[in-house]
Amino acid sequence: MSDVMDTGAGRTARASAGPAARSTPGRRLRALARAELTLLARNRTAVFTALLVPLVLPFSVRPALDQLDLKGQGLNVGTVLLTAAIGFAFLFAVYTSLVSAFVSRREELVLKRLRTGEIGDPEILLGTALPSLCVGLAQCVIVAVGCGLLLDTGAPKAPLLAVAGVLLGLVLSAALAAVTAGITKTVESAQVTALPLMFVSMLGSGMAVPLETLPDRLADVCRFLPLSPAVRLVQGGWTGQLTGGQVLGTLAIALAWTAVAVFAVQRRFRWEPRH
Repeated sequence: MSDVMDTGAGRTARASAGPAARSTPGRRLRALARAELTLLARNRTAVFTALLVPLVLPFSVRPALDQLDLKGQGLNVGTVLLTAAIGFAFLFAVYTSLVSAFVSRREELVLKRLRTGEIGDPEILLGTALPSLCVGLAQCVIVAVGCGLLLDTGAPKAPLLAVAGVLLGLVLSAALAAVTAGITKTVESAQVTALPLMFVSMLGSGMAVPLETLPDRLADVCRFLPLSPAVRLVQGGWTGQLTGGQVLGTLAIALAWTAVAVFAVQRRFRWEPRH
């Protein structure tokens, strides 16, 4: 999960972003994202984590699913595995990847140098996050198509909910990564600081275990975890079981967490190395 880069890679990012900083915001953003994608592609560990883990990890929970009464909850193995894979894409393709990326760029003074030009802070963060967001989105599409073909999950019954869940999950994962990077001192420690949210989300947000199979009180608490609303919307998009009130409540929780994360980034994100 680490994203260790040498100083040469850092210079590549600055060189690519430099000319774009004198151009339009769109061109600056594309140049920064292109440089970030180049750096991401050079990191084999990050590529492996982002591309393969979300696809393989859901099948590790398959034996446990056979012990649960999924049919009684209106679920099936295919839908649960699909939801888990998309949730893992949020965590591994976006969240953990970006925690390491933000910290690495900060420690190499890339972020500090970018701020000396015309490019604004939101553009820097978005440009850094774009490649991981695109990878995460591609993972979600691949998972949806693959599960439809191999596990007979079919098309989502409420596609707008599924799309909303994916987009909210990607955006919130990126924002949470920036928040976590703010409290992370080194690239090596990023592997540790990212663990709490990862484990809590895997166990309590409906990824490893569907919330419908948990005791009611515990499930109600878990639905307020950061990534639970996105996962619930994705699952509800395929099952079509969410009522209008449940959709509004889930969206409200997701938007509230997004607002809190963005506010925390504005107040706590560090642009220079921590000492």
